[in-house]
Amino acid sequence: MSRAKGNYAEDRACEFLLNNGFMVVERNFYSRFGEIDIIAIKDKVLHFVEVKSAIEYELAVQNITKSKLSKLIKTGDVYLKKNALNVDYMYDAIIVTPQKIWHLENITI
Repeated sequence: MSRAKGNYAEDRACEFLLNNGFMVVERNFYSRFGEIDIIAIKDKVLHFVEVKSAIEYELAVQNITKSKLSKLIKTGDVYLKKNALNVDYMYDAIIVTPQKIWHLENITI
C-alpha cells in the first residue's frame, strides 16, 4: 500500500475514533521494533491501534499477522516505558474499507 493510501486510512481511522469518544494521543510512533499507527485513550484505557485497509474486510484483516502483532506489542512496551506509564492498555485494529470501518478491540496473538 502506498504511503498516501496509508495516510488516508489512518486519517479515516482517527476520525472514527474521535467520533466514538477517543482522544488521539499520538500517530506513527516508531521504535526499533516497528510502528504503532495510532495511540488513543478512552475511559482511562490506552489503545495501541494498527490500521489496515483494503477493498474488502477479509483482505485487510489477513494482513494482521502474528509477526505484525508481535512488533506492535514490543513497540507498545517501548512506548509505555519511554513515557513511564502505568495504565491499562490494549491492542486494537481498525479495518478501513471503502464501505465501512470496523474497530476490533483487544486483539491477541
